[in-house]
Amino acid sequence: MPVRAGIRERHPILLPSARVTVHHAAGVGYQRAAEVYESSRPSYPLAALAALADALPLEAGRTVVDLGAGTGKFTRLLALTGAEVLAVEPVKEMRERLAELLPAVAVNGGTAEATGLPDGCADAVVAAQSWHWFEEPAALAEVERLLRPGGALALVWNTFDTAEPWMRDFQDIYFRLAPRDLPRPPLSSGPGDPNAGWRAPFAARPGWGRIEERHWPNPHSTTVADIVDRMMSSSHIAVLDGTAQARVRAELEAVLGAHDATRSSGAIEMPYVTDVYWVRHG
Repeated sequence: MPVRAGIRERHPILLPSARVTVHHAAGVGYQRAAEVYESSRPSYPLAALAALADALPLEAGRTVVDLGAGTGKFTRLLALTGAEVLAVEPVKEMRERLAELLPAVAVNGGTAEATGLPDGCADAVVAAQSWHWFEEPAALAEVERLLRPGGALALVWNTFDTAEPWMRDFQDIYFRLAPRDLPRPPLSSGPGDPNAGWRAPFAARPGWGRIEERHWPNPHSTTVADIVDRMMSSSHIAVLDGTAQARVRAELEAVLGAHDATRSSGAIEMPYVTDVYWVRHG
């Protein structure tokens, strides 16, 4: 995988955008927590990036669209491949943080369903930690519009590795407090994932090939304070009022204090698995 020595600033020709709509939890929660989101989330293994760069492929002279780019956690890795990166992020505060961190990457305020980018502008489209937020049939139609013939879509998630007992307790709090309509990422990792509802629309639409997948352990070196920030910056927690947030914080701190692995005041590992899927169109 080539590493880019310098990133040239490019600005795509934008089409008139449709009305941007975002789930309330994302629109308000990530607006409030953009700074903490950036500092408390893990990055992704370079092995996963290298595998995608080889499979899609991503290299100089090719263009990749990053949907729901957030603060640019995966965007900055895509830029290392030498491909031109066009980031799409609807939440203004996240978009501003991305632009601050990656000033040479073009960023557009569209959605996955209405990016505002031109037809056939991309060799690949990537959604890292974001596909579950999208209206999948509409997002797939938009991806099909963006891709050049033979292009590919890649989906990437960092999922909780609940083999660790304290991580199971963390996840239990996280999902118990989520509203019923909150979009959820896949909960489990590896082939045969039972939370595979996101796969069905690909089979229902002509032109999509077989979904390929790979999975990597992705331990995140962190602290108990950052683990608390990770929970509090989650969209459906950040949207709560101050009293409700204080209750969540107290419950989580009690849970973390009950496990030997999370009583340390120093560095600890938060276990994740990075799940990568890619599928070609046309």
